[in-house]
Amino acid sequence: MRFGDLEPDIMVQLGHCLLKKYYNAHTVIRFAMGGCANRPYFRIVAAQNKRARDGKHLEQIGCYDPLPNDHNERIVGVNFERLKYWIANGAHLTKPVEKLLGLSGFLPLHPMTITNAERVRKAQAQQAERAAQEEASPARNE
Repeated sequence: MRFGDLEPDIMVQLGHCLLKKYYNAHTVIRFAMGGCANRPYFRIVAAQNKRARDGKHLEQIGCYDPLPNDHNERIVGVNFERLKYWIANGAHLTKPVEKLLGLSGFLPLHPMTITNAERVRKAQAQQAERAAQEEASPARNE
């Protein structure tokens, strides 16, 4: 019996058995780590959620270098057309990617980003207040 002689129903069953590994899998847009020791580098990829973090992916959408360069900038490159395509096809975003896209202006800011910014501002204000009190207190003692 040749492959072409099989009934269509049997071929569907064979295909289902082969794809059983990815049962209930969906597409996610996430970071895939690269680089070397003490020098991380991330690719923004569309992949199946069941795949390993650095494993096979469907498409690379962008890249992210988390370490600041000489000008204290973190470099991000994203193909927004392909990103829109994958989101339109039902791809889920992971939280780190969602936060990064919020900072880039593609999505609304993630609520945790706003909360962290408020905490940093509050801590800086308290430090400035303490520094002002320390400067004022030695002047009183003299």
